[in-house]
Amino acid sequence: MKANTKFIRTEILAGISSFLKATFYIIIVNPAILSEAGMPFSAVVTSTVLVCSFGSIMMGIYAKNPFIIALGMGLNAFFTYTAVLGLGLSYETALGAVFWAGILFLILSILKVRDKIVQSIPHALRYAIAAGIGLFISFIGLQNAGLIVDNPVTLVSLGSLKDPICLTFLIGLGCTAILISRNVKGAMIIGILLTTALAWPIGRWWGDASIVNFGVPTLVNYTGIFAMPDFSLFLKANLFGSIQYAFLPVVFVFAFTDLFDSLSTFVGLAEASGYKDEDGNPRNLKKSLLADAITTIFSGLVGTSSGTVYIESAVGIREGGKTGLTAITAGILFLPFLFFSPLLSIVPSIASSIALVLVGSFMMKPLTKINWSMPDEAIPVFFTMILMPLTYSITTGIIIGFLSWTLLKFFSGKKEDINPALLIINLLSLLYLWL
Repeated sequence: MKANTKFIRTEILAGISSFLKATFYIIIVNPAILSEAGMPFSAVVTSTVLVCSFGSIMMGIYAKNPFIIALGMGLNAFFTYTAVLGLGLSYETALGAVFWAGILFLILSILKVRDKIVQSIPHALRYAIAAGIGLFISFIGLQNAGLIVDNPVTLVSLGSLKDPICLTFLIGLGCTAILISRNVKGAMIIGILLTTALAWPIGRWWGDASIVNFGVPTLVNYTGIFAMPDFSLFLKANLFGSIQYAFLPVVFVFAFTDLFDSLSTFVGLAEASGYKDEDGNPRNLKKSLLADAITTIFSGLVGTSSGTVYIESAVGIREGGKTGLTAITAGILFLPFLFFSPLLSIVPSIASSIALVLVGSFMMKPLTKINWSMPDEAIPVFFTMILMPLTYSITTGIIIGFLSWTLLKFFSGKKEDINPALLIINLLSLLYLWL
């Protein structure tokens, strides 16, 4: 009896750790990003909480793994800055694309086609895509904070370090980076709250935020603590409009990114925790992928970008979480924040931008696995990474990466590195660029 009680206590504490130390910040950051696509902040808070809670609880009950599902960083950036602001989709159409990406992800998982797709994508390009998305979201964070600004001659340049907004961001970024470097628990959320506090005087005691805050001089504005959940984005997805031929690449990128992000995360967590089956694969992989896919479908229906498994789940695992009870606990902890959208809206964009920049830096880690001495791999990797921020499009970086990889391998006499599935992906990429 005591052993059972100790086990339950350990699992619950592990779930609390995963929530507070690693995933809580997404409740603030995701609405901040998606609101730039014209979506109501309070409604995105509701959608974010519902997806995180639903996905994590489903992962715990169905897949019985201690993995947390939350909104994918990079996927939300693609939704806002590429699909809506870049390609001109309405957010309703983009939500429809998220839904169909989840359907595609689900079909691939059920039919086990995912294995062939995984094998067709070179490992180096997978690493490059992760790193490229990291550069992209870091670039967005630096822009939002005013550290990187437009320049008619050089396109971009350094912002004014004397500007109160930029200076406050740099102080918050530095403090958060120090906390993370010293392994302080919950460093990200502490940094966000600290930056919010530092930003309170802007527009009151010094500086003016009118240019970046829609004419409002103050950067931090209190409107209350509690409010009823905002379900205005519920079932707003344009399901039929999003499956037009011109929008299929958007669906593909959502599904592709979600699939590989999930697979790589499951593998990484399995390696770190030892939770493997008898074949050496991540424990309950198929059920975990199905839970991830169904969460993506749910995301499109309730009104947000794709949910995906979080590598930060390792925090709870390190605290002793071994079963689905850890994920269920974290999922339940999201629910009270359905009623805190006014309080969360206090957080200014410069505070949420800190998470964008630092999470982007963490996404550089896969580059250590790339063989930079092989030009036929290094060049496509570089193109993939650099073109995402420079073209402001994750899709463009991925497409150019595929095409350049295939061309260089072909003319380098390494045709064996080009498989039929990759050729099909290249053909679809060319059609996208042509049309």
